[in-house]
Amino acid sequence: MRVYSFPVLAALLLVSPLASAQSKVKIKTKGSAPVKTAPAAPKPAAAVARPWSQRMADAFMQLYPDTIPPERNRAARWGYEHGLMLKALERTWRSSGEQKYLDYVVKTMDYSIGPDASIRYFKMEDYNLDNINAGRVLLTLYQQPQLPRRELYRKAAETLHQQLQNQPHTTEGGYWHKKRYQNQMWLDGLYMAEPFSAEYAKLFNQPQDFDHVALQFAQVEKHLVDPKTGLLYHGWDEAKTEKWADKQTGLSPNFWSRGMGWYAMALVDVLDYFPKDHPQRQNLIKYLQRLAPVLVKYQDPASGGWWQVTDQANRAGNYIETSGTCMFIYALQKGVRLGYLDRKYTAAAQKGYQGVLQKFVETKPDGSLALNGTVSVGGLGGNPYRDGSYEYYLSEPIKQNDFKGVGPFIMASIEMEMAGKK
Repeated sequence: MRVYSFPVLAALLLVSPLASAQSKVKIKTKGSAPVKTAPAAPKPAAAVARPWSQRMADAFMQLYPDTIPPERNRAARWGYEHGLMLKALERTWRSSGEQKYLDYVVKTMDYSIGPDASIRYFKMEDYNLDNINAGRVLLTLYQQPQLPRRELYRKAAETLHQQLQNQPHTTEGGYWHKKRYQNQMWLDGLYMAEPFSAEYAKLFNQPQDFDHVALQFAQVEKHLVDPKTGLLYHGWDEAKTEKWADKQTGLSPNFWSRGMGWYAMALVDVLDYFPKDHPQRQNLIKYLQRLAPVLVKYQDPASGGWWQVTDQANRAGNYIETSGTCMFIYALQKGVRLGYLDRKYTAAAQKGYQGVLQKFVETKPDGSLALNGTVSVGGLGGNPYRDGSYEYYLSEPIKQNDFKGVGPFIMASIEMEMAGKK
């Protein structure tokens, strides 16, 4: 029979399945009284990985510390990308409960808001819808009673609301995207202005503003939806004078996934604030229900993502683009969570999300995350002139950690994480 020394025998007993933190092990040795060992230490629990949303948010804050002012920090400079990222971090704060995310949002926003509530880098005379989006964060911060500058946030939000009251518009009331883009509605503008407008209306009891919000979506559904595919064109020129505009319809030539992504996110976000009894609320839900099966139809079956030019799968030069993909994931899953969409759309959201995680999320040597595959920009007209052609959409550079991909990735991750907890 093999004889074990005391330390070896004790070790064997401690790792035995019969050993536990509650048991006492007695070991008899010849000519001595029983010896009691200490309780066996419990095995350490497996480390719980931080959610993808928090890991990406942490990586972003590491890349753009809130100690760097806006002159050298895009994340702190007023604009739609700045607003998108701060909204994503606000949602990370709400989902995680970790104060550091709110602290970052407050400090970063405070670079833009002066002691007189003026907004740095904001020019109302531009009448640029892109400049409204960051106002959503102002409304959030105003609702935090512990913040000493909350009244300044309210006054700054009033300035943005005033812009919308005077925003140039089409003959039917659709907002021009910018003053210099006369007679033009772009899909992007719905996300830039309407969630802010709807929340402002609810918070400050401006019921007439809900009618204006509903009108913007109705105009898009009337003028920008392609009756054959159900997809939405990126832009519409009421005057039909732009070089990119079809001379009969005024529509731009192609379907751009991120443009439709802005629109889809705008729909699910404005519904957060729309009164249950508003006569146009059901129309907004119908627009989302019309769009959802169209998005699923054009989802790439191999990767789960969506193509840069949505309906041109596998055409030379086209590629799966992450910002549009993440926006669609977010809109579909949020629509399911809130009961606007059938639960079957979770499968499409999950397929898309797993594709992003597998193909586009990169873990750096230091353990931080990066997001690849986001097109840097997409527009119409301007200088140099953007003609809306297939070749144009493929000519814009693809970037890593572009705000327009990272923000929607974080928001899509939060939706998928909530779905995983049910």
